Amino acid sequence: MRELRNLDLNLLKTLDALLEERSVTRAATRLSVTQPAVSGMLTRLRDSFNDPLFIRTQRGIVPTDRALQLAGPVKRILDDVEQILRPAEFDPATSDLTVSLTATDYALQAIVLPFIGELRRIAPGMRVAVRPPEDSNAQQQLEKGEMDIAIMTTYAVAPDLHARTLYEEKYVCAMGGHHPLAGQPAITLDEFCAWDHALVSWSGSEFNGVTDIALQKLGYRRRVSLSVQSFLFLKEVLRTTALIAVVPARLITPGQDIVTLTPPLAIPGFTKVAAWHERTHQDAAHRWVREVLFESCGEIK
Repeated sequence: MRELRNLDLNLLKTLDALLEERSVTRAATRLSVTQPAVSGMLTRLRDSFNDPLFIRTQRGIVPTDRALQLAGPVKRILDDVEQILRPAEFDPATSDLTVSLTATDYALQAIVLPFIGELRRIAPGMRVAVRPPEDSNAQQQLEKGEMDIAIMTTYAVAPDLHARTLYEEKYVCAMGGHHPLAGQPAITLDEFCAWDHALVSWSGSEFNGVTDIALQKLGYRRRVSLSVQSFLFLKEVLRTTALIAVVPARLITPGQDIVTLTPPLAIPGFTKVAAWHERTHQDAAHRWVREVLFESCGEIK
């Protein structure tokens, strides 16, 4: 018998057709090839299996015992190949897919929370695992399948990853509803710098950020008296103290006991993107999940 690498899949299709049709002519019609082509493939089959496989009779051809033994296995192989080549079916309502994301404290509230709400509504069987980001390791995690989607800013996206913009974020000046500035329609730069500030720092120890850079260009300074790692905790601080803070606008939900005003100076915002690897780019389930993510967080087109 020849090596497996020399056995053409089309030969197995021909063998299957001959076993069912018991006629070279009918097998050729079924396979949409010529009768000589089928005869040629039968010759190759006989050589591969070292057996005549079919014997000519007055009523056509009859299979040998070896051919009959091959009938079941060949049918299963062809069925398996057809199953492999058939596009994967995906039904969100019954899917039990587990999706892994990385997100910062900010992204958890601004992006992941509405995403989870929508996912629970239309795909209740899916599970979502969320972990803190490791920008220096995101590409490797996506490549290895340790993570499916990384929510990050544009500067952190590796060039060989797929990425799509979620939205452009801007900053607002936030304070508790009880704050003396809360009732004003606007805030001046002097008032902005007169009050103590709080900010979010990933290390929890930094007391300056993009706002301070913007102030410095204008010759102003503010006093940051609190640095925390959590936006969620920052909002509680604003509700219970006279501190003010410059925060991403999407973190403040209307109806909270927090008031927002337009900052009295231009503060550069940032772009949030979702990044993923080629590994999941064409997968039907993951493509659907990404579309839900884009829609749930208000993608800017």
